[in-house]
Amino acid sequence: MTRTADDQRRPFGRLVTAMVTPFTSDGSLDVEGAATLAQYLVDRQGNDALVINGTTGECPTVSDAEKDQLLRIVIEAVGDRAQIVAGVGTNDTRHSIELARAAERAGADGLLAVTPYYNKPPQAGLVAHFTAVADACDLPAMLYDIPGRTVIPIEVETMVRLAEHPRIVAVKDAKGDLNATSWVTRRTDLAIYSGDDKNTLPLMSVGAVGVVGVATHLFGRQTMKMIQAYERGAVVEALAMHHRLLPVFDGFFRTQGVIMTKAALRAHGLPAGPVRLPLVDATPQQAAQLREDCAAAGLTLGSAA
Repeated sequence: MTRTADDQRRPFGRLVTAMVTPFTSDGSLDVEGAATLAQYLVDRQGNDALVINGTTGECPTVSDAEKDQLLRIVIEAVGDRAQIVAGVGTNDTRHSIELARAAERAGADGLLAVTPYYNKPPQAGLVAHFTAVADACDLPAMLYDIPGRTVIPIEVETMVRLAEHPRIVAVKDAKGDLNATSWVTRRTDLAIYSGDDKNTLPLMSVGAVGVVGVATHLFGRQTMKMIQAYERGAVVEALAMHHRLLPVFDGFFRTQGVIMTKAALRAHGLPAGPVRLPLVDATPQQAAQLREDCAAAGLTLGSAA
């Protein structure tokens, strides 16, 4: 299929959700729940793409076999109407290569590769790591820059070098550095996706094309409207939408994002289940606050999902 100029500018669309991994009450993979949630995110929330096995998918505690099973479930459920991006990031390049090749075999449309964590590699190591992952298969890759978790940022010069790779096409930007992002959008054609819901609108002002979100599990359509308003030049309208969504942009991250997301999904009658240790589920107080946050943004949890 021939890609249009708009496809090339937004290789994974505008609205992408980093989907949670639903578990059953005993902590095993909820196969039916995963399919149901993916369908909800695409058909009801309007997602262009889903990230599977990312941070919000609890990838550190999901086995490789479960990752492959989950990916195949979601592709079967919604792969005909949304792009499926497989999280393959680890702090072991060989392991990430294995996951990338498995994702391609499963039928994924793209890869998400996070900066190797804990190892603290130099920038030359990041170039070598991301290049090796991108070389491992024929799928387009999105880099994930989140120094708050990985300690090491992907520096601008490193981004510029990596942008030369024909399959490195995008960045999930959770660095929170508008100046650095501005230089990346000035010097490369990488598609920038906000990796932090609250920074979607600010990042669009310096060239971002969309979001890989968390609050978008329940606020996808509102987020898409904000993006579209900004793109058509209705900046005041987009800002008003941003302000309306601020309570959930903060509320979903009052503690670890997947904890609150699963609490919100459970309250809304959608598949989620518990989190896996070392994470712990939201307290009653946290869940009550989240209900208030969602209500302030216009959604009563438990209303028709």
